[in-house]
Amino acid sequence: MDKPIYVTQPSLPELEEFIPYLQQIWDNKILTNNGPLHQQLENELALFLNVPYISLFANGTLALVTALQALNITGEVITTPYSFVATTHSLWWNNIKPVFVDIEPEFGNLDPEKMEAAITTKTTAIMPVHVYGNPCKVNRLKEIADYYGLKLIYDAAHCFGVKHQGIGICNYGDLSILSFHATKVFNTMEGGAIISHDKETKRHIDYLKNFGFAGETTIIATGINSKMNEMQAALGLVQLKHYDENIAKRKRIAVTYRNQLKNARGIFLLPEAQDTESNYAYFPIFVDEKEYRMSRDALYEKLKQNNIFGRRYFYPLISEFSMYSSLESSSPDNLTVAQKMANEVICLPMYPDLDLKTVENICSFIQYK
Repeated sequence: MDKPIYVTQPSLPELEEFIPYLQQIWDNKILTNNGPLHQQLENELALFLNVPYISLFANGTLALVTALQALNITGEVITTPYSFVATTHSLWWNNIKPVFVDIEPEFGNLDPEKMEAAITTKTTAIMPVHVYGNPCKVNRLKEIADYYGLKLIYDAAHCFGVKHQGIGICNYGDLSILSFHATKVFNTMEGGAIISHDKETKRHIDYLKNFGFAGETTIIATGINSKMNEMQAALGLVQLKHYDENIAKRKRIAVTYRNQLKNARGIFLLPEAQDTESNYAYFPIFVDEKEYRMSRDALYEKLKQNNIFGRRYFYPLISEFSMYSSLESSSPDNLTVAQKMANEVICLPMYPDLDLKTVENICSFIQYK
């Protein structure tokens, strides 16, 4: 490639669209603290995502940390080792012990049947991740959570706009957490949100993200400062107008990858999730070293040498990092499917402005060793 092709690139509107919102901020001199653009974005996102209540945050990690606080989660939480580290870090920051359970091979999501065996008297919640935007087995997870009286908190960072069986994916679970980081399909530079299901829970979350203030001189919780500012909200309002257009572009790229790579020996693709309206957030491939006759890491380096910068999402497993590796549930024998996927995955470049000819060239580098 003549120029670097990175795994992602933020989608941005024309600057001219953004300037009127900046002018509004300059005119009313409100930069944060639940300003008018913040309120407008909350309302528009709730309608767009068809969710009851949404609380905006400065980033997705703070949303995860606060969600655990909001539900008063303690003890142990069952989660996945196959995710970005923020998923488990949010537990650690709340003095909660993560218990890692293996994933299912179809989509890389938490395996409900293996998960049930890990539940103990110390378990208080389950935190699955909709990996790559493909829905977890939401109905089975709910059955298990309800049976054992556990809270169900979804890390839905990859899932903005995804629908499963006609229902927005963020309607599942007690809470769902979104990320609006620059790498996501909908971004506000940095940002995140918690989706809740009743007014009282939203009110409590909103107290927690603003130091616990319930009035000028009243603090009712040990909250933190994790509010989204007006600049972020302004960008979000503009970005939302282009969401459908950007998803259509992503879909064309995903279709091209699938068509080009479907017969590539030793290269395996995830199936397309049934009854699901995808956001095409990622395009992972899995390299079988024996069949492909080249290791995943060798292909990864070859692509980099040709200015194609994929990412090994998610490698290594969270359970392998030093702060978690000593946990009993971190044993590789406990996580065989996750180990295999982590050792084989490369996420290929995927963003709306990636032209299809470049996608075909990337596929050619992969097919012809």
